[in-house]
Amino acid sequence: MSAFGSQSMAAPLRRVLMRSAANAMRDADRAAWHYGPGFNPAKAASQHAALAELVAVSGAEIEWIEDKADGLSDSVFTHDPSLMTDRGALILSMGKPLRASEPSLHEETYRRLGIPILGRVEAPGQVEGGDCVWLDARTLVIGRGVRSNQDGIQQVSNLLTPLGVSVYGFDLPLWQGEEACLHLMSVISPLADDLALVYSPLLPAPFYQMLKARGIRLVEGDAEEFAASNGLSLNVLPTSPLKVIAVAGFPKTKAAMESAGCTVEIFEADALCIACEGGPTCLTRPILRQ
Repeated sequence: MSAFGSQSMAAPLRRVLMRSAANAMRDADRAAWHYGPGFNPAKAASQHAALAELVAVSGAEIEWIEDKADGLSDSVFTHDPSLMTDRGALILSMGKPLRASEPSLHEETYRRLGIPILGRVEAPGQVEGGDCVWLDARTLVIGRGVRSNQDGIQQVSNLLTPLGVSVYGFDLPLWQGEEACLHLMSVISPLADDLALVYSPLLPAPFYQMLKARGIRLVEGDAEEFAASNGLSLNVLPTSPLKVIAVAGFPKTKAAMESAGCTVEIFEADALCIACEGGPTCLTRPILRQ
């Protein structure tokens, strides 16, 4: 079995990069990191541990980024600083200034694990992993918004086009402002290769048309739950096709996924995901899906 490679959003998760919240979030300044009033570092750490247990039980091997108190509270959201391909890791460039040093954490970890670095997005280019969606192994869609810019998207395209991957950039709305991050994955979560959970009012129209043209079935997330959770109701992690991990507290969205044939496991995440604006997908960087 290969040790790395992921150009799918829902193929069985075999290996994943995570970072414990125990030290990273311990002394977080809530205002500086734009965390909500429900943030509690000890509770966040225990909720993160519960997620890690669900990931491990699914059969995925967790590779841990070194757990040290470096003040990088958002570094627990390992989805954003890098992107995995079948040829190695892309080291990305963060749109949130407080996260600027996180990509180097990922690069160090990949080198330790013996995973090749395919390339890097260099400033002023910006791309965050939460804006990247593999529609299939040859099609990568990137949301162009407050965290990922055209320069960064062009750099990713320059790296992946020679490998036979088409890269598309679609504009995202500002929605709640530049501090409250709207990633492309805030409005779509693939559940299987041909099924995705979406909040269609915020989907870029050409992206919506692309999904429909490809025959991808769309499950609508509940609008009230989406608004109440700042989009976290939509942030679900597939551990294999139609098997997902979601944040607790959104029964209508859960029921919609179950009606579409999904098995949904939930975990309590008020102090971690809801307060810190990042769900189970954000907390994991797939290294191997196959």
